[in-house]
Amino acid sequence: MLRSQQRQQQYMADINIIPFVDVALVLLVIFMVTAPMLYRGFDLTLPESKTDSTYKPQDPIVISIEKDDVIYFGEDQVDLEAFPVWLRDAKDDNPEVAVVLRADKGISYGTVIKVMDTVRLSGIHRIGMATQQQEGASLFPAPS
Repeated sequence: MLRSQQRQQQYMADINIIPFVDVALVLLVIFMVTAPMLYRGFDLTLPESKTDSTYKPQDPIVISIEKDDVIYFGEDQVDLEAFPVWLRDAKDDNPEVAVVLRADKGISYGTVIKVMDTVRLSGIHRIGMATQQQEGASLFPAPS
């Protein structure tokens, strides 16, 4: 009888937290690895300018043009035929809508003009161009 009482005292009623910590750390590592992959950016090399010429309106539509003349309306890829429909819908939703055009510096000037014309023909006249400011550039160089 004494032995059965000792066995009952040896059992612990606590929750084993070690497996919980192991699972939490594995989930943390998984989220840390996958989080950077969730944001799908565009691989654009913007033209450089000496001043920051980016038009910064409230809630603009960002139109991006990649090297292969692939056009993105926000994060959605669109073809040039469907592009005016997207613009008209945006103009109908907000008559004061503005557009920021991000174009890779390797694409042709004609493609940029074609996209700008399409934007203007849809009735949107507030267009800005995104550029990348040159490192250490200044309009007035420091005297030597």
